[in-house]
Amino acid sequence: MQFRLKAFALHLSASVALLTVILGALYLGWYRWPGWYLTGVVHVIGMVAMVDLALGPSLTLIVANPRKPRRALARDIGVIVLVQLAALVYGATTLWLGRPLYYTFSVDRLEIVQASELEPAEIALARAQNPALAPHWYSVPRWIWAPLPDDPEQAAKIAQAAVFGGQDVIEMPRYFKPWDQGLPQLREQLKRVDEMKELYRSERGALRTRMTQLGLAPDQPNALLLWGGGRRLLVIFEPGALHIRAILKP
Repeated sequence: MQFRLKAFALHLSASVALLTVILGALYLGWYRWPGWYLTGVVHVIGMVAMVDLALGPSLTLIVANPRKPRRALARDIGVIVLVQLAALVYGATTLWLGRPLYYTFSVDRLEIVQASELEPAEIALARAQNPALAPHWYSVPRWIWAPLPDDPEQAAKIAQAAVFGGQDVIEMPRYFKPWDQGLPQLREQLKRVDEMKELYRSERGALRTRMTQLGLAPDQPNALLLWGGGRRLLVIFEPGALHIRAILKP
């Protein structure tokens, strides 16, 4: 039994160390709040953790029989490790492709943009026409302004396409502009929490309470919703310079 426990402990320690390095790098680079919540990656991390931290070492505990020939033991553990690595590669690839790249303000809302939402052709155009704000493999999340283009015909075409499920301007980084340039337009869209009909009454009440506890003003037009898939967060801005004061979960 001591041999089995030693093999289990070694396998578990190696799995924890590798998983911590990979997930830690992804979290620190791209998935810090509010990225991990808006992208809904908890289920992916849970699946990878289950395979790498629970299933893998547990199978090693079962197969690590000291009376088994070393060649057979090495083969069995090798198969377990390969399954673990496959799960880890799948999870890391899924997280990498879905990593947040932008938090955008466009027209009247805030939205997250993930790497998987940007087409290669759009990325190439952005690198040629707007290199300062174009995405690269090393890009970390940035807050940007994504206005419709100045050309009315092009703007109308994009708006119409977005209505029918086509590309929206937030998926076209060639049109992105620095965050600060969009603050005058953002100021005009700020609302009071009670004006946000997208939230349930109970959520608005809970947010008002939380804002009061944090010393924020729930009766002032100082907030916008930040959307990611079907999830939303309340972003509260400082009235003057419009610095982000808090991002709250309803």
